[in-house]
Order: sequence, then C-alpha cells, then structure tokens
Amino acid sequence: MRTAEGEVAYMFEILRKAWPSRTRTGAGAATATMPPPRKRPHNLFEAAAAYVSARVEDDEDGQAEAATWVSPEALSFGVNELACRAVVALARERDESPQAVARALLGLPAS
Repeated sequence: MRTAEGEVAYMFEILRKAWPSRTRTGAGAATATMPPPRKRPHNLFEAAAAYVSARVEDDEDGQAEAATWVSPEALSFGVNELACRAVVALARERDESPQAVARALLGLPAS
C-alpha cells in the first residue's frame, strides 16, 4: 500500500521520465536538439565604445569591426553621445564648465 507521499513521488517520477530534459543524458535523454542561442545584436553605444577604444589604441581592425555593428549614422550618434558624456564627466571632476573642458581637450585657447 502506498502512502500519500509515495503517490506524489511516484507521479513525479512518471512525469520526469516522460518529460524531455535538456540536461538529461543517456537512454532517457531527449532526442530533439535545442537550437543554439541567438547572439544579441550590438547596440549603438557598444559600437561607439568599441570604435573609440580601438581608435585610441590605433587598432584599425577593431575600428573596422565596430563600424560593421551598426549603421554609420548610428555609430556617429553613439560617438557624439560618448563625447558629450565624457566632457560632462570631466567637467564635473575638474569643477570646470563643459565648454572649458572641451576647448582644453581640443587644445584651443580659453575663451
């Protein structure tokens, strides 16, 4: 005679054997293979960060690869956004205006 716990365990065992598993190996393994996970496409900020980093390191292959991740317009927008954020961060760090920081980075005289 089975107990209530035994009945539940028995039902789970039946379900476990009947349900295909991605991790099970051997005779009870599922025969259908799962497709490989699709790679997430790069976004424009990842492309801009990779492009600018490669540019700083004189890595032409890295620049070329990052340029293929998004459209030229999106890459331009991303690089522009990165430049703006960098100037703002430096201005806050130096306690200067963004204009003064931008001019200093470009080697222009203070206005």
